[in-house]
Amino acid sequence: MGKTRSPSSKSSSDETLPAWAEEEVRSVPLQEQEVITRTGYILDIYVKDFKIDIQLYESLPDGRTIIENLDVPRSIDISSFMKGFVYEFKIKVYTGQLSAKVVELLKTKFGLEMDRIYKFELQHLQLMDVESDQPSSSLSSSSSEEDEED
Repeated sequence: MGKTRSPSSKSSSDETLPAWAEEEVRSVPLQEQEVITRTGYILDIYVKDFKIDIQLYESLPDGRTIIENLDVPRSIDISSFMKGFVYEFKIKVYTGQLSAKVVELLKTKFGLEMDRIYKFELQHLQLMDVESDQPSSSLSSSSSEEDEED
């Protein structure tokens, strides 16, 4: 009776991108495509890195509803963000086209249908008052905060 190969006996080179493909993915030139508005909530906050993970109620142009490591401009006070509360997010979407060679590698070796790279950056954030459907406060990377008195 012969030996059978266990799934863990695959070499690590079978599971990683070749260096040339990894370099291309890292250096793809990104262009701003659009600014989109979506509602959702914050899953995690990385204050030191100025990044957040968010879950969206409406999908993004590429179909996803979760953005991990969304860049937050340093001009926005990230310490005031709250997990689990509903926000309206304005998000800058950047995309970059992959070469046909990398697209084919991803498809044949990894089973991924991917022809572009996406990068997302938070532009504006507004806390929503879900009970009354009225916006309650707003944070933006380009606006000055004004105090309102009742």
